[in-house]
Amino acid sequence: MFESLSDKLDVALKNVKGQGKINELNIAETMREVRRALLDADVNYQVARDFTNKVKEQATSETVLTAVSPGQQFVKILYDELVFLLGDVHVDLNTPKRPPQVILIAGLQGSGKTTFSAKLAKHLKSKGRSPLLAAADVYRPAAVDQLETLAKDINVPVFALRGEDGVPLSDAVKVAKEAVAEARKQGRDTVIIDTAGRLHVDEQMMQEVVDIKTATEPDEVLFVVDSMTGQDAVNTAKAFNDQLDVDGIVLTKLDGDTRGGAALSIRTVVQKPIKFASTGEKLDALTEFHPDRMAQRILGMGDIVSFVEKAQEQFDEKEAEKLQKKIRSQDFNLDDFYTQLQRIKNMGSIKDLLGMIPGVGKQIKDVDVEDDAFVHIEAMIQSMTQEEREQPGIINGSRRQRIARGSGVQVQDVNQLLKQFREMKKMMKTMSKMASKGRVADLGQMLGGRR
Repeated sequence: MFESLSDKLDVALKNVKGQGKINELNIAETMREVRRALLDADVNYQVARDFTNKVKEQATSETVLTAVSPGQQFVKILYDELVFLLGDVHVDLNTPKRPPQVILIAGLQGSGKTTFSAKLAKHLKSKGRSPLLAAADVYRPAAVDQLETLAKDINVPVFALRGEDGVPLSDAVKVAKEAVAEARKQGRDTVIIDTAGRLHVDEQMMQEVVDIKTATEPDEVLFVVDSMTGQDAVNTAKAFNDQLDVDGIVLTKLDGDTRGGAALSIRTVVQKPIKFASTGEKLDALTEFHPDRMAQRILGMGDIVSFVEKAQEQFDEKEAEKLQKKIRSQDFNLDDFYTQLQRIKNMGSIKDLLGMIPGVGKQIKDVDVEDDAFVHIEAMIQSMTQEEREQPGIINGSRRQRIARGSGVQVQDVNQLLKQFREMKKMMKTMSKMASKGRVADLGQMLGGRR
């Protein structure tokens, strides 16, 4: 995410990072490099200019120039202004006027509206909501079928109107209006309306979205932006906002080769908050947008808060206590290990998760981390009997050969898995003992931290 921009900002900041003293000359030089990095990332020229001027003005104050750690002060100023540029604070979805909450999704064709609609339904469902998806994209071939397929994966109903021949009716306004009535009838608290898009902004599309908004009186209008299109996305968002008065922006395809221009410009140009960010094709690859966390990632600081939140979604307190007892008593087995692997996979893209850990993102930027990295390990464990999973010590030579054949790997791969599992158990038991005795400093040192 924003790897190119992060690298260029890191290079630019080397002029002031770690220096015992900074001056107006090297600040000016650094800000020229920062502005160049922003423009290369396709950030709006005026936005980049105003941003660097504000940072420069604050950085050249007497307080910073004479500070004990002026380089760190400078980075803090840059970070604060970056957070402000991205929206300053996280903004939630609007509170509904009355149930059901109606959320209208708009955007150009190819921006990821339909996939986002399903992702949002899954996200809200995980928070205890009961959403209904409305298939109001009645022009794009198979758009309704696509929404129904995605909705089936997350067990969320779809409201669509079809003729006797099974072909979707072309009255999008009717679909949206009746979907709201159906949600109210079923006692559902949320309706997400997926509307049609075009390859470009045109009068017919805009009028239809305006008519849907008038007919359904939505609590929230979200405009979906393809982050990879840079300033074109910002201009399109502005055109939609002029007509629809949107409530928030959704950035999609942030996992692609995006330069960051849309994310860094859109808040200032459109004057509407970014509410969600999509970082992959999977239906769980959606996060609420937090300006401070995004600024941290852009500056290479990681995003440990989001990492912890994702972990908390998969691990509950009671399960954690049971797991800790197993680790202390050396009862932790391959069955438990397999369960934890599944939970880690459910947290999202492995490379994206690693990128949230401070200092790790830059180390793995050129490393191809596949999401199927655990496939061979899973296959080996699945090829074991229940007894072997619970008591790995009984796995002798002939059993290892059988497991290798069953999982399509070599015997040495099975040997390596069992060896690594034994070493991991020892380390986990040691760490658990240290933590239970309150030896936090020793634990921190073991993990590479400081006393």
